[in-house]
Amino acid sequence: MKPATESGTKPATDRDPRAAGSFSGLRRLKGLGPVVALVLLCIAGGLLNPDFATFDNMMNVLTRTAFIGIIAVGMTFVIVSGGIDLSVGSMAALIAGTMIVAMNALAAGAHPPSAPVIIALGIALALAFGAVFGIAHGLLVSRGRIEPFIVTLGTLGLFRAVLTWLADGGALNLDFALSEAYGPVYYQSVLGVPVPVWVFAFVAIAGAVVLNRTAYGQHVQAIGSNEQVARYAAIRVDRVKVLTYLLLGVCVAIATILYVPRLGSATPTTGILWELEAIAAVVVGGTSLRGGAGRVMGTVVGAILLSVIGNILNLTSIISVHLNPAVQGVVIIAVAYLQRGRR
Repeated sequence: MKPATESGTKPATDRDPRAAGSFSGLRRLKGLGPVVALVLLCIAGGLLNPDFATFDNMMNVLTRTAFIGIIAVGMTFVIVSGGIDLSVGSMAALIAGTMIVAMNALAAGAHPPSAPVIIALGIALALAFGAVFGIAHGLLVSRGRIEPFIVTLGTLGLFRAVLTWLADGGALNLDFALSEAYGPVYYQSVLGVPVPVWVFAFVAIAGAVVLNRTAYGQHVQAIGSNEQVARYAAIRVDRVKVLTYLLLGVCVAIATILYVPRLGSATPTTGILWELEAIAAVVVGGTSLRGGAGRVMGTVVGAILLSVIGNILNLTSIISVHLNPAVQGVVIIAVAYLQRGRR
């Protein structure tokens, strides 16, 4: 005779496996929520304005999504690990400013290198700055034991203040010849698809593989679920956190590399509210703000969904386009409310 449990129910090994299957199916169904919302939103956009459904407009939406989407991929890792980064917009602005200053200085030298060499050096500098900023955040959070909110709130002001000082309160403009040579990085298309969209797709696929198919990705999720248990499991928590913020810094640098040739300038207002858009994309995509689990592909859908909302507002004038950040703020609050208690 089998012993009964204290509650009088069957032991866990005797429970109906269909219950677990139903739970998994429900989770998969919930995971499709952002995709369903995006499809319905696209249908509504096409009905409100026929220009919305054109190929050119779709490519425009995806190109504008690329900047925030790439940053949001890195932000997914940070939020899944239980952290946050409020400085990504200011970081992008400072990286753009230092790129422009360095490239202009090289072009103005007595024996300047060719434009492609200068651009390559500018790109390398941007990646280096993104990595350094990310490592600094990671060390302050992990070794300094300072809350990520406080660290990145401080660097948010620091980065933008330094850029404002470099620009003397105005704008930093890229040399005209360099701007002409650099322009194709943003404006060129491959097989009809703009270069930023290809880069966004590559970063998203790589991020999904790293998060879901590598030991590092599993460690990131374990730390976000329970950092103390992760330490007991011999996970090198501090190292993983530093690598996570490093990854986000590199993603910010990649987005900035694609953004600079768009306007060829950096100002104190560059990147404002990018952190809001990146965090919104992550939470709309299904990643819990409590950390522990997340999906890069959900983040991609969330980023596109937010861009589609902005595009529909531009095309239909339902409400002022100046209220787009307000819409994103409402989305963050609403999704956070729906996620309450979720782990």
